[in-house]
Amino acid sequence: MSETSDDTTVRLPSTRLQPIAAADVVDAVVEVSTGAPLQGIRNVAGLDVFPLDELGRVTLAARQDNRTVITDDNAGMFAAVTGDVLTAGPDAHLAPTHYQDWIQTAR
Repeated sequence: MSETSDDTTVRLPSTRLQPIAAADVVDAVVEVSTGAPLQGIRNVAGLDVFPLDELGRVTLAARQDNRTVITDDNAGMFAAVTGDVLTAGPDAHLAPTHYQDWIQTAR
């Protein structure tokens, strides 16, 4: 966040994304690698879809970081991403961990 933040604010776009916990990725890889061949692709994603600016607010609050998140659709590398390309499609396998549950244990 360094190029889009300072001591008091963080600028993030409202790009929508669907974060997944690393442990859930591991579980998905193990399931696919030990199961029958898929003959295709397994899409995996977290349960929750967040605008990146809101995800920033949730994350900073959980870490007791008092900086303010300002929505800036020109800030950072995700500013150029439009639509729902960073969210799972209807065929995705959704992992069981909610982001807010993960962030509480990831301190």
